[in-house]
Amino acid sequence: MPILPPTSPRPVSAPEQVRDLARLRQVTARWRAEGQRIGLVPTMGALHEGHLALVRHAGTLCDKVVVSIFVNPLQFAPHEDFDRYPRREDADAALLSDAGADVVWLPTADLMYPKGFATHIGLTGPAEGLETDFRPQFFGGVATVVTKLFNQTGPDIAVFGEKDYQQLKVIQTFARDLDMPIDVIGLPTVREADGLALSSRNAYLSAEERATAAKLHAELTAIAETVRAGGDAEASVERARIRLEAAGFGPVDYIVLRDADTLAPPSADSRALRLLAAAWLGKTRLIDNIAV
Repeated sequence: MPILPPTSPRPVSAPEQVRDLARLRQVTARWRAEGQRIGLVPTMGALHEGHLALVRHAGTLCDKVVVSIFVNPLQFAPHEDFDRYPRREDADAALLSDAGADVVWLPTADLMYPKGFATHIGLTGPAEGLETDFRPQFFGGVATVVTKLFNQTGPDIAVFGEKDYQQLKVIQTFARDLDMPIDVIGLPTVREADGLALSSRNAYLSAEERATAAKLHAELTAIAETVRAGGDAEASVERARIRLEAAGFGPVDYIVLRDADTLAPPSADSRALRLLAAAWLGKTRLIDNIAV
């Protein structure tokens, strides 16, 4: 469906913090009765400029913007960083005031997954491979929580960052396949001056690791230039892997060139390509991607 601009200017004020589903539905029902379009930006908190760019973009397309903050346990494996994932609720609320959010939706784990919760979404297509090879629980958890957030807020538009590109394609695919009346929009990755993609997990990096981290984007850029010039993509990927490991990355989980729409290996039918990578730097796993 076409995306129209909001029907009226959006005032900037402190967003209402909502923790009760009945209250959330009361607010969004009133908005819909007034003919206002609703945008949703799902997050896990620890907000940075990348998240705020999503909120501001949603505000250019919608009359009202809901930002959810929920660290979703279903997308973490037992050995991952669920317990230490940064939680900064007060600081996040202050940032969202300046970004133009109208409501901050703050559900608890008990509300999202009450006793007896037994429904999960199965995925194939763009959910196969890449992240799934290393985090098999991840996209099932993402699909479940995002579906619940869509049902809770009833948005017209949902905005996600392209930094998590595979996640974006998975969400766009299941929203389409399940006939959800929502436009799922991707916004280009926001980066530091040296090219490092903004991520809440960047806070885990030591000063030395932070100085090295931007090499991941630099190597992807070099591979993309080689591919655009008609060079050997496979050889370029291998050289990048060697240079990253020499710089202190390791293991490098993957560096791959894929069809930008389906995330399948490139074919003669591919209209656009995407280069995706994931690599460890110390105890921090960094992901990135760029268009080719």
